[in-house]
Amino acid sequence: MKAEPAVQRRLLDLAEVDAELARVTHRRRTLPELAEIAEAEKVLRAKQDALTTIGTNLGDLDREVRRQETEIEQVRAREERDRVLLQGGKVGAKQLTDLEHELATLGRRRAALEDDLLELMERREAVEADVQHARVELDKAQEAMADAARRRDSALADLESTETKRTADRKLMVGRFPEPLLTLYDRVRAHKGIGASLLRSRRCGACRIELDRNAFAKVKEAAADEVVQCEECGAIMVRTGESGL
Repeated sequence: MKAEPAVQRRLLDLAEVDAELARVTHRRRTLPELAEIAEAEKVLRAKQDALTTIGTNLGDLDREVRRQETEIEQVRAREERDRVLLQGGKVGAKQLTDLEHELATLGRRRAALEDDLLELMERREAVEADVQHARVELDKAQEAMADAARRRDSALADLESTETKRTADRKLMVGRFPEPLLTLYDRVRAHKGIGASLLRSRRCGACRIELDRNAFAKVKEAAADEVVQCEECGAIMVRTGESGL
């Protein structure tokens, strides 16, 4: 294949644009914010689960407190009923003794229930503090997630801007190449990642391999308008004064 040396040199500009577009694609897939967001999502789920668990514990304690308070009220009601009977003076001696015994038993029962209620309230207070702490931790995790998402979106917007500009540059460039040369360049780039590179000091700029004596001799003997390719990677080797020919 033949192409004017100046046209071949323009392939280096095209290759530079394609390299930047490739970097944009790679960076879009490997943004550090993506890994940060994935980790933040794990932390966020863990904090949400922790808050749910503690909230469930608090709900259980609330039900237990209400049950205990109800039972205490029932005991107090029975105490009040017995006192009314005692104060009425209309009970016999045996019933009077029974009422006094029952009142003493109810008093002990109420005291025990009130002690239990106090313990429950103390436990509830501690769990409620845990709930507040878990909410603070969840808020922190949500903010970390939102911050990482904002930075990801900003980075993606920058990449989108670069890609749009360089894609437009490429569209202008490709119209300046003969179709056969552009087809060869695109085919090599699709398979090897780099379609053309500078031959510098006998070394292919695409694969970085130094040409052996025979390969270098062939390149040196090739006409200036001959399109030469690296025997190792297939990239079009653009020759300039830096090539060492």
